[in-house]
Amino acid sequence: MTEALYEYTMPGGAHWSFRMRRGTALRLTDVDGGANVGMLFYNPEEKLERYNAPDTLKGQHTFKLTRGHCLYSDMGRVFASIVEDDFGWHDTVCGNLHPDTLKQKYGEHGYQQYRNGWYLSGHDSFLVEMAKYGLTERDLAANLNLFSKVASGDDGALCFDPSAAKAGATVTLRFEMDTLVLMHTCPHPLNPAPEYPKKKVRIEMFKADPVTEDDYCLNFRPENARAFENNRLYYLGA
Repeated sequence: MTEALYEYTMPGGAHWSFRMRRGTALRLTDVDGGANVGMLFYNPEEKLERYNAPDTLKGQHTFKLTRGHCLYSDMGRVFASIVEDDFGWHDTVCGNLHPDTLKQKYGEHGYQQYRNGWYLSGHDSFLVEMAKYGLTERDLAANLNLFSKVASGDDGALCFDPSAAKAGATVTLRFEMDTLVLMHTCPHPLNPAPEYPKKKVRIEMFKADPVTEDDYCLNFRPENARAFENNRLYYLGA
């Protein structure tokens, strides 16, 4: 990848949204360790098309996300591919911290009293960003939780692994479609931290290298190649 086109350090407990162009890449870095990055993807030209967690997992025979995995839309296309990852295990099944759970776990820290020190939930953070594009709560989908490792026990219970946190861990997403990205840095819903964790994340945007026939993500699973072909047809003549 070339020199970064844009750089920003996003504070913990915050939210943001932006458009990534096809052929660009987004590198995220957990600066201090223990961050969580909730993400949702939508097609900016047709926002009914959005990230589909079940298809992403079943099409690639996995429970966790890491390098090689593609992030599918509900139209069988690829929003983005995970081209680099030294964290190794990202969650996409646990959803967001709800405001009711936030209050139970960390107490009520509203803006009127605490200003920028207030506590935000991932659920409300997504709703704020969605409203900017005419989306509502009915448009919420199961989201990514990058830098959060959640495993399933023998009894089926989901367990958050805080020991997986690693300062300086990075993950890079290469965008295969123009994508509306919604993100927040609010805590994972299963994070057992007794105090509200505000962990900052470094954001860098790049021009991505072209996808070649031997591309690792393209060939990682047969379904990925079919999804890439759906992308090709979608942009045919563009």
